[in-house]
Amino acid sequence: MSAPLRLGLFGAEGRMGREIIARLAQRPAYRLAEAIDAHTAPERSFEGCDVVIDFSLPAGTTTLLARLSGAPRPLVTGVTGRDEAQQAAILAYAARAPVFIATNFSVGVAVLNHLARRAAQALGPEFDAEIFEIHHKDKVDAPSGTALSLGQAVAEGAGRAWPSARALGREGQAAARRPGEIGVCAARGGRVIGEHTVYFFGEAERLELTHRASDRGLFAEGALRAAAWLHQRPVGIYGMDDLLSL
Repeated sequence: MSAPLRLGLFGAEGRMGREIIARLAQRPAYRLAEAIDAHTAPERSFEGCDVVIDFSLPAGTTTLLARLSGAPRPLVTGVTGRDEAQQAAILAYAARAPVFIATNFSVGVAVLNHLARRAAQALGPEFDAEIFEIHHKDKVDAPSGTALSLGQAVAEGAGRAWPSARALGREGQAAARRPGEIGVCAARGGRVIGEHTVYFFGEAERLELTHRASDRGLFAEGALRAAAWLHQRPVGIYGMDDLLSL
Protein backbone atom coordinates (compact mmCIF):
# COMPACT_ATOMS: atom_id res chain seq x y z
CA MET A 1 0.00 0.00 0.00
CA SER A 2 1.39 3.41 -1.00
CA ALA A 3 1.98 6.13 1.56
CA PRO A 4 -0.90 8.59 2.02
CA LEU A 5 -0.73 11.92 0.24
CA ARG A 6 0.47 14.54 2.73
CA LEU A 7 -1.89 17.50 2.45
CA GLY A 8 -1.36 21.08 3.48
CA LEU A 9 -4.48 23.16 4.05
CA PHE A 10 -4.57 26.96 3.92
CA GLY A 11 -7.77 28.46 5.25
CA ALA A 12 -8.25 25.57 7.65
CA GLU A 13 -10.74 27.40 9.91
CA GLY A 14 -13.04 28.44 7.08
CA ARG A 15 -16.17 26.69 5.91
CA MET A 16 -14.47 24.70 3.15
CA GLY A 17 -11.38 24.03 5.25
CA ARG A 18 -13.55 22.37 7.88
CA GLU A 19 -15.33 20.34 5.19
CA ILE A 20 -12.03 18.94 3.96
CA ILE A 21 -10.77 18.10 7.47
CA ALA A 22 -14.03 16.27 8.24
CA ARG A 23 -13.58 14.05 5.20
CA LEU A 24 -9.96 13.14 5.79
CA ALA A 25 -10.86 10.95 8.77
CA GLN A 26 -12.54 8.52 6.34
CA ARG A 27 -9.93 8.86 3.58
CA PRO A 28 -6.80 6.81 4.38
CA ALA A 29 -5.27 7.82 1.03
CA TYR A 30 -4.77 11.33 2.46
CA ARG A 31 -3.12 12.65 5.61
CA LEU A 32 -3.38 16.20 6.92
CA ALA A 33 0.25 17.20 7.34
CA GLU A 34 -0.26 20.93 8.00
CA ALA A 35 -3.28 23.16 8.62
CA ILE A 36 -2.69 26.91 8.56
CA ASP A 37 -5.03 29.84 9.01
CA ALA A 38 -4.81 33.54 9.79
CA HIS A 39 -3.91 32.89 13.45
CA THR A 40 -1.20 30.28 12.78
CA ALA A 41 2.34 31.10 13.91
CA PRO A 42 4.26 32.73 11.01
CA GLU A 43 7.19 30.29 11.17
CA ARG A 44 5.03 27.34 10.12
CA SER A 45 5.11 26.43 6.43
CA PHE A 46 4.07 23.70 4.00
CA GLU A 47 7.55 22.21 3.62
CA GLY A 48 6.42 18.73 4.76
CA CYS A 49 3.47 18.54 2.37
CA ASP A 50 3.05 16.86 -1.00
CA VAL A 51 0.19 19.16 -2.13
CA VAL A 52 -1.40 22.28 -0.63
CA ILE A 53 -5.12 23.09 -0.88
CA ASP A 54 -6.07 26.76 -0.55
CA PHE A 55 -9.60 27.70 0.51
CA SER A 56 -8.77 31.05 2.12
CA LEU A 57 -9.68 34.61 1.04
CA PRO A 58 -8.10 36.88 -1.59
CA ALA A 59 -6.41 38.93 1.16
CA GLY A 60 -4.50 35.83 2.23
CA THR A 61 -2.70 35.43 -1.11
CA THR A 62 0.52 37.11 0.00
CA THR A 63 0.64 35.07 3.22
CA LEU A 64 -0.05 31.85 1.31
CA LEU A 65 2.80 32.44 -1.13
CA ALA A 66 5.13 33.43 1.71
CA ARG A 67 4.41 30.10 3.43
CA LEU A 68 5.24 28.33 0.16
CA SER A 69 8.29 30.38 -0.77
CA GLY A 70 10.95 28.24 0.92
CA ALA A 71 9.81 24.96 -0.60
CA PRO A 72 7.40 25.30 -3.54
CA ARG A 73 4.66 22.69 -3.47
CA PRO A 74 1.85 21.81 -5.90
CA LEU A 75 -1.03 24.15 -5.14
CA VAL A 76 -4.78 23.63 -5.54
CA THR A 77 -6.59 26.93 -5.08
CA GLY A 78 -10.33 27.54 -5.02
CA VAL A 79 -10.26 31.20 -3.98
CA THR A 80 -12.47 33.57 -5.98
CA GLY A 81 -12.46 37.36 -6.05
CA ARG A 82 -8.68 37.89 -6.35
CA ASP A 83 -7.69 41.21 -7.90
CA GLU A 84 -5.31 41.44 -10.86
CA ALA A 85 -2.18 41.69 -8.70
CA GLN A 86 -3.17 38.69 -6.60
CA GLN A 87 -3.99 36.66 -9.70
CA ALA A 88 -0.66 37.62 -11.23
CA ALA A 89 1.14 36.44 -8.09
CA ILE A 90 -0.54 33.03 -8.31
CA LEU A 91 0.32 32.74 -12.01
CA ALA A 92 3.94 33.66 -11.24
CA TYR A 93 4.05 30.88 -8.64
CA ALA A 94 2.99 28.46 -11.39
CA ALA A 95 6.44 28.95 -12.92
CA ARG A 96 7.88 27.18 -9.84
CA ALA A 97 5.26 24.51 -9.11
CA PRO A 98 2.11 23.03 -10.67
CA VAL A 99 -0.99 25.07 -9.81
CA PHE A 100 -4.59 23.89 -10.15
CA ILE A 101 -7.05 26.80 -10.32
CA ALA A 102 -10.81 26.30 -10.09
CA THR A 103 -13.63 28.68 -9.28
CA ASN A 104 -15.72 25.61 -8.53
CA PHE A 105 -14.63 22.00 -7.82
CA SER A 106 -17.96 20.45 -8.82
CA VAL A 107 -17.75 17.94 -11.66
CA GLY A 108 -21.24 19.07 -12.71
CA VAL A 109 -20.17 22.71 -12.94
CA ALA A 110 -17.16 21.74 -15.05
CA VAL A 111 -19.50 19.99 -17.46
CA LEU A 112 -21.83 23.02 -17.36
CA ASN A 113 -18.93 25.23 -18.47
CA HIS A 114 -18.23 22.83 -21.31
CA LEU A 115 -21.90 22.75 -22.38
CA ALA A 116 -22.24 26.55 -22.16
CA ARG A 117 -19.25 27.00 -24.46
CA ARG A 118 -20.61 24.48 -26.97
CA ALA A 119 -24.13 25.92 -26.84
CA ALA A 120 -22.90 29.46 -27.49
CA GLN A 121 -20.92 28.22 -30.46
CA ALA A 122 -23.82 26.21 -31.88
CA LEU A 123 -26.60 28.76 -31.32
CA GLY A 124 -24.71 31.69 -32.79
CA PRO A 125 -25.24 35.46 -32.46
CA GLU A 126 -29.02 35.24 -32.85
CA PHE A 127 -29.28 34.08 -29.21
CA ASP A 128 -28.77 36.42 -26.24
CA ALA A 129 -26.84 34.96 -23.28
CA GLU A 130 -27.55 35.79 -19.65
CA ILE A 131 -26.16 34.17 -16.48
CA PHE A 132 -27.89 34.19 -13.12
CA GLU A 133 -26.45 32.88 -9.86
CA ILE A 134 -27.74 32.47 -6.28
CA HIS A 135 -25.65 31.94 -3.13
CA HIS A 136 -26.08 32.12 0.63
CA LYS A 137 -26.29 35.50 2.32
CA ASP A 138 -22.74 35.35 3.75
CA LYS A 139 -20.90 35.02 0.43
CA VAL A 140 -18.57 37.99 0.21
CA ASP A 141 -18.02 38.29 -3.56
CA ALA A 142 -20.61 38.88 -6.27
CA PRO A 143 -21.02 37.76 -8.92
CA SER A 144 -19.52 34.40 -8.07
CA GLY A 145 -16.29 33.23 -9.64
CA THR A 146 -18.26 30.36 -11.17
CA ALA A 147 -20.68 32.78 -12.86
CA LEU A 148 -17.76 34.74 -14.29
CA SER A 149 -16.15 31.53 -15.53
CA LEU A 150 -19.42 30.61 -17.22
CA GLY A 151 -19.49 34.04 -18.82
CA GLN A 152 -15.99 33.53 -20.16
CA ALA A 153 -16.98 30.10 -21.51
CA VAL A 154 -19.96 31.63 -23.34
CA ALA A 155 -17.73 34.37 -24.72
CA GLU A 156 -15.20 31.84 -25.98
CA GLY A 157 -17.93 29.80 -27.66
CA ALA A 158 -19.50 32.85 -29.25
CA GLY A 159 -16.20 34.39 -30.31
CA ARG A 160 -16.66 37.48 -28.15
CA ALA A 161 -14.06 39.35 -26.13
CA TRP A 162 -14.10 38.81 -22.36
CA PRO A 163 -14.54 40.66 -20.04
CA SER A 164 -15.47 43.54 -22.35
CA ALA A 165 -18.68 41.69 -23.35
CA ARG A 166 -19.75 41.43 -19.70
CA ALA A 167 -22.70 43.37 -18.30
CA LEU A 168 -23.11 43.18 -14.51
CA GLY A 169 -26.77 43.53 -13.56
CA ARG A 170 -29.30 45.87 -15.14
CA GLU A 171 -30.63 49.13 -13.75
CA GLY A 172 -32.15 52.38 -14.88
CA GLN A 173 -32.83 53.72 -18.35
CA ALA A 174 -29.73 52.20 -19.94
CA ALA A 175 -30.69 48.58 -19.16
CA ALA A 176 -31.41 47.53 -22.75
CA ARG A 177 -29.01 44.92 -24.08
CA ARG A 178 -26.09 45.93 -26.22
CA PRO A 179 -25.46 43.60 -29.19
CA GLY A 180 -23.26 40.67 -28.19
CA GLU A 181 -23.11 41.39 -24.48
CA ILE A 182 -23.29 38.66 -21.81
CA GLY A 183 -25.31 39.59 -18.73
CA VAL A 184 -24.27 38.34 -15.29
CA CYS A 185 -26.60 38.79 -12.31
CA ALA A 186 -26.41 37.66 -8.67
CA ALA A 187 -28.80 37.09 -5.76
CA ARG A 188 -27.90 36.46 -2.10
CA GLY A 189 -30.07 34.94 0.60
CA GLY A 190 -30.63 32.16 3.10
CA ARG A 191 -28.33 29.15 3.06
CA VAL A 192 -28.25 28.47 -0.68
CA ILE A 193 -25.04 26.56 -1.37
CA GLY A 194 -24.90 27.50 -5.02
CA GLU A 195 -27.09 27.69 -8.10
CA HIS A 196 -26.07 28.79 -11.59
CA THR A 197 -28.17 29.07 -14.73
CA VAL A 198 -27.03 30.02 -18.22
CA TYR A 199 -29.87 31.32 -20.39
CA PHE A 200 -29.81 31.49 -24.18
CA PHE A 201 -32.73 33.57 -25.49
CA GLY A 202 -33.83 33.21 -29.11
CA GLU A 203 -36.70 35.01 -30.81
CA ALA A 204 -39.15 32.16 -30.15
CA GLU A 205 -37.32 29.73 -27.89
CA ARG A 206 -35.16 29.64 -24.77
CA LEU A 207 -32.47 27.22 -23.65
CA GLU A 208 -31.60 26.97 -19.93
CA LEU A 209 -28.58 25.13 -18.50
CA THR A 210 -28.72 24.88 -14.70
CA HIS A 211 -26.58 23.42 -11.94
CA ARG A 212 -27.69 23.27 -8.30
CA ALA A 213 -25.45 22.20 -5.41
CA SER A 214 -27.20 20.60 -2.43
CA ASP A 215 -24.19 19.62 -0.30
CA ARG A 216 -21.05 21.70 0.19
CA GLY A 217 -19.10 18.48 0.64
CA LEU A 218 -19.03 17.94 -3.11
CA PHE A 219 -16.58 20.86 -3.42
CA ALA A 220 -14.31 19.31 -0.78
CA GLU A 221 -14.37 15.98 -2.61
CA GLY A 222 -13.52 17.73 -5.86
CA ALA A 223 -10.58 19.55 -4.27
CA LEU A 224 -9.22 16.29 -2.85
CA ARG A 225 -9.52 14.66 -6.24
CA ALA A 226 -7.69 17.60 -7.81
CA ALA A 227 -4.91 17.36 -5.21
CA ALA A 228 -4.31 13.67 -5.92
CA TRP A 229 -4.31 14.36 -9.66
CA LEU A 230 -1.95 17.35 -9.41
CA HIS A 231 0.66 15.52 -7.34
CA GLN A 232 3.81 15.03 -9.44
CA ARG A 233 2.43 16.92 -12.45
CA PRO A 234 4.88 19.17 -14.31
CA VAL A 235 5.11 22.87 -13.54
CA GLY A 236 2.23 24.78 -15.08
CA ILE A 237 -1.41 25.81 -14.72
CA TYR A 238 -4.24 23.28 -14.67
CA GLY A 239 -7.99 23.28 -14.16
CA MET A 240 -11.12 21.15 -14.12
CA ASP A 241 -11.05 20.62 -17.89
CA ASP A 242 -7.64 18.96 -17.50
CA LEU A 243 -8.82 16.81 -14.60
CA LEU A 244 -11.88 15.60 -16.51
CA SER A 245 -10.28 15.61 -20.01
CA LEU A 246 -13.01 17.90 -21.33
